[in-house]
Amino acid sequence: MPEATGLTHTHLPGPTEYAPYYGRYIGLLEDRPLLDILAEQIRGTLELLRSLPEAKGNHRYAPDKWSVKEVVGHVIDGERVFGYRALRFGRGDTTALPGFEQDDYVRAAGFDARTLRALTDELEAVRRSTILLFQGFSAEALARSGVASENRMSVRALGSVIAGHERHHVRVLRERYLV
Repeated sequence: MPEATGLTHTHLPGPTEYAPYYGRYIGLLEDRPLLDILAEQIRGTLELLRSLPEAKGNHRYAPDKWSVKEVVGHVIDGERVFGYRALRFGRGDTTALPGFEQDDYVRAAGFDARTLRALTDELEAVRRSTILLFQGFSAEALARSGVASENRMSVRALGSVIAGHERHHVRVLRERYLV
């Protein structure tokens, strides 16, 4: 993997780099290079999703819960939103960014009308893009921060949230959907 100036050393962002809510995702990560985590975890996630029969994509563990496809779509949307925030902040943009309502996104997306395979392929493409984005950030860019959803967050923390958010949802899939 090409070397990125600020991501080749072991580190997790400090608690001053993100809102407390995001600690639930960052706390799921081991303290090692973020690029390694992003690359390794997607391999396992893709393997899991590609092992599922297409019919499993519509499974919900309870009537009011998202389907497997909706969970995958939500992870894709979340990674795109957090990646966009990282791009803006990493480039020095100081514009405060709005939040996003995950349930509205899932309702509007129509993920259940798509195939699980198509969503899995999209997740893979989005992760490749995320890794390339973070490979290009200098140590200075990773330390930059901005405001999103009325909370200050560093670029480095956003990368960790991306990884932790995926890890959280894969754990939910394994524990609640695939039992």
